[in-house]
Amino acid sequence: MVDASEPVIVVGAGLSGLATALGAAVGGRDVIVFEAADQVGGAAAYSGGQVWIGANPVAAREGIEDSPELTETYVRAIARDAPEVLDEKAMLRWIRTGPDAIGYWEELGAIRWRVIPGLADYHNEADGALPVGRYLTGEVIDGSVLGSWRDTLRVSPYFPVGTTYDELMEKGRRATYVDSEESRSGKADHAGVPAFGIADGREFDATEGTDPLTFGTGVVASFLRRVLQEDRIDIRLSHPVTELLSDGGRVAGVRADGPDGPVEVRGPVVLATSTYDWDTDLVREMVDLEPEDFGSVAPESLRGDGIKLARGVGAGIAKIPATSVPMLPGWRSQVGTGYGYGPEYAMPHTMIVDAAGNRFCNDSYWVDIVAKTLAPGDRHLPFFLVWDDQHRKKYGLAATPPGGEYPEGWVSSAPTFAALGEQLGIDGAQLTRTAERFNHYAARGEDPDFGRGTVTYVNKFAGDPDNTPSPVLGQLTEAPFHGLRLKFVGTGIGSSGVHIDGDGRVLDPDGDVIDGLYAVGSCAALTTTGTGYNSGFALGRGVTLAYLVARELRGEPVP
Repeated sequence: MVDASEPVIVVGAGLSGLATALGAAVGGRDVIVFEAADQVGGAAAYSGGQVWIGANPVAAREGIEDSPELTETYVRAIARDAPEVLDEKAMLRWIRTGPDAIGYWEELGAIRWRVIPGLADYHNEADGALPVGRYLTGEVIDGSVLGSWRDTLRVSPYFPVGTTYDELMEKGRRATYVDSEESRSGKADHAGVPAFGIADGREFDATEGTDPLTFGTGVVASFLRRVLQEDRIDIRLSHPVTELLSDGGRVAGVRADGPDGPVEVRGPVVLATSTYDWDTDLVREMVDLEPEDFGSVAPESLRGDGIKLARGVGAGIAKIPATSVPMLPGWRSQVGTGYGYGPEYAMPHTMIVDAAGNRFCNDSYWVDIVAKTLAPGDRHLPFFLVWDDQHRKKYGLAATPPGGEYPEGWVSSAPTFAALGEQLGIDGAQLTRTAERFNHYAARGEDPDFGRGTVTYVNKFAGDPDNTPSPVLGQLTEAPFHGLRLKFVGTGIGSSGVHIDGDGRVLDPDGDVIDGLYAVGSCAALTTTGTGYNSGFALGRGVTLAYLVARELRGEPVP
C-alpha cells in the first residue's frame, strides 16, 4: 500500500535518479533528491551518453528490424562465461520493459531519443548482434534552457561535448576531441551540431543557442530540464546521505549532512548513486586491484555510498567476476592527481604488453584487455602501453595534442625497444621481438595472434577512419619509442554491488525484499546481464529501473 503523504527520497542526482524523481512526481508524489556533490549528473554526465536497449521504438521508427527474442539471444550469448551470476528473471524484465521505458521518457518530454549512427553491438561475432539500432542517445540540447541550473551541471572532460556522434563517427573520436578542444579555445568553430533540440517539450533551433550539449552531458541536461518543470521535486545539492532509517524491518527514511547541519526525512528510499570507484577498500574487495593498478575517471563523489548505506540495513551484495567489469586502460593524468583514458590505446602504432614484453590480448578492445589481464591464475600485471613517434605526431595522447611534446617525467622515451624496456622494467629483448612480429602483420592490417581490428564497434568508435589498411593497426617503426605503465580506470560502472531484483527492489542475503528500499543506479549489481557487458547497458538498465520503480511508488500497476 502506497503512503503518498511521505515524499519519495532519491539518493543521487545522476540520470537514473533524475528519471526516478520525474516519474514519481508526475504521478503525484513529492520527491526530495539528495546529492552528495555540488553538481548534478554523476557518472552519467561524464559518459558518452549511450543508452542500449534492444527492440526499441526509436530504431523501429527508423526502419531497423529487431525483436525482444533477438535481444535475448545476444545477451545470453555474451553472458555465457558465468551463467550463475545472471539473474534470468531480471534479464527478461529489462529486455521486455526497456522499450516501454524508452517510449515513456520521450512521451513525457524528458528527451528526444535518436539512434547513434553506424554503431554496432560490442560483440559483433555473437548470436543476435546487430550492426546498428540498439544504441540511443539524446538530440542536442542547448544549455540555456537550464537557466541558473546550468552552472550545476557536470560537463564531461572525456567526450567532445558540443559535437555529435555523426561527426565522431566520420572523423574518429580522438580527432573529434582535439578539434573540439580547439573549438573551445577559439581556434575553430563548432562543427557537427544539428539544428534540432528540445526545450519545454517543443522543438527549438540549436543554431540560435551558444551552448550545445551532447553525449552524456546532454542526456542528463535533457532530463534535468524536464525535472525542473515539476514543483514537486526538490533537489538538494551538497547533501550526502549518511544513514538509512529503519522501522520494524523496513527502510523508513534517511539522515543527511547538509550545509546547514544534519537533516532527517522519512519516506521510501531509492538509491540512485553510482559505484565504488574512489573507495580503495571497496575496489580491493570487488575487483582485487591495488591503487598502483587502479584509478577512476568518474567524479570523486563516487565513494560507494549506496553500497555502504544498503549494507547498513542488511542488504545483500552480488559480485560479478572482475574479468567482466567495465574498466578501461588508462593513465595518471598529465596534471594533478586524477586519471585519464581515451581511444589512443586502440589507435594505430600502439600495442599493450606485460612485464615479460609479450602481447597477451586484443589490445584495442577493453573487454579482452580486462579479461586477459585479470585472468585468474594468469594475471598480466603490471601492463604497459607502447607506441612510436608516428602515433605522437598523428594523435598525441591525453592533453598532449598531435605533434606536441609530452610533459617531462610522464612517459618514457628511448631510441630502441630494448632501451625502452629497460626504462619501463620490461624485458627489452622480448619487447623487440614482439614489436617485430606485430609490425609484420600490422603492415597488412592483420593480427592473427589476438584479432586486433576484428571488432566493428572498436574500429568505428575508437579507431582512425583515415588509416589504412586498418583503423586500429599500424606499425611501430619510427623512433623514438614511447611507453607508460597503464592502470585500469573505472567509469562509474562497477558491476558488483547491491543485490536487487528485476524491479529494482533491494534484497537481503537470503533473497528477500527489504521493504521501502530500491536501487536504480550503478550501485546495484549488474546481475541483469551477468558477465555480459555492452556499452550502454548501465544507462539502459538505469532508465528502465527508474521507470519501474517510479510506477510502483506512485501506486500504479507495473506492466
